[in-house]
Amino acid sequence: MKIHQLRNATIIVEIGFNRILIDPMLSPKNALPPLRVFGARQRNPLVELPGSAATALESVTHCLITHCQKGHFDHLDRVAKKWLRDRQIPVISTPHDACHLSQRGLNVQPLPERHEQPSPFLGGQIRTVRCTHGRGLIGRLMEHGVGYLIEAPGEPSLYLSGDTVLTPLVREFVAHHRPQVCVVPAGGARFDMGGDIIMGIDEVIEFTRLAPGTVVANHLEALSHCPVTRSALALAAREAGVESRLHVPIDGEELRLPVSDNEQKQCSLPECAI
Repeated sequence: MKIHQLRNATIIVEIGFNRILIDPMLSPKNALPPLRVFGARQRNPLVELPGSAATALESVTHCLITHCQKGHFDHLDRVAKKWLRDRQIPVISTPHDACHLSQRGLNVQPLPERHEQPSPFLGGQIRTVRCTHGRGLIGRLMEHGVGYLIEAPGEPSLYLSGDTVLTPLVREFVAHHRPQVCVVPAGGARFDMGGDIIMGIDEVIEFTRLAPGTVVANHLEALSHCPVTRSALALAAREAGVESRLHVPIDGEELRLPVSDNEQKQCSLPECAI
């Protein structure tokens, strides 16, 4: 398995012959509106896509969307919709998002409305788990979406958490399914009111302690409402003693993950993960 970090939550996961694009935000720098009203009103995204993005995107065979309504352009923007529509890439989503995506001309393949129940996917299986995209009043205004657990023959199990804070449900899901690789949002995003709407440093460190295998942190340094930096997260991981299992890739970086429990035991993660 390979995970190619493009920008923010947009990654490409290589599983066998398949290349799965996750939550594509493909707009150029500053093409999207600010996400905060007060203070510095920076337009988004803050950075361009890496130079490797164009070539990597040409290999995409499928797309997964965790959530896309209520203005969540950082997980599916207008440029990405056109890109997917022009190529008629199969787009896997929840039934909740399927109608929204179909109305925009995308080639949607919705999953059954059964959280945590497996469905066939690329020779293996996939299941969803609910996200909590913020608590309290701000949480009631958000589109919460789902995370995905992908299990494919000969590959490590992969949990894509989606945009969520660390909840009892997420804890229980990880404890029960014990995914070998997890991708979590780490930017500590927040608006002008309310608390964090995704994990920040403390919750990512806690999640890494709970998870049995490798954790990949993204959703960093690309949006104006995400204050966590890669350097701050890496420092916290070292201080917590989890730096060997928590990877913080830069945009454009490609991670190669172990393909089995035996390989994971035989190699040092810092050496074999890149």
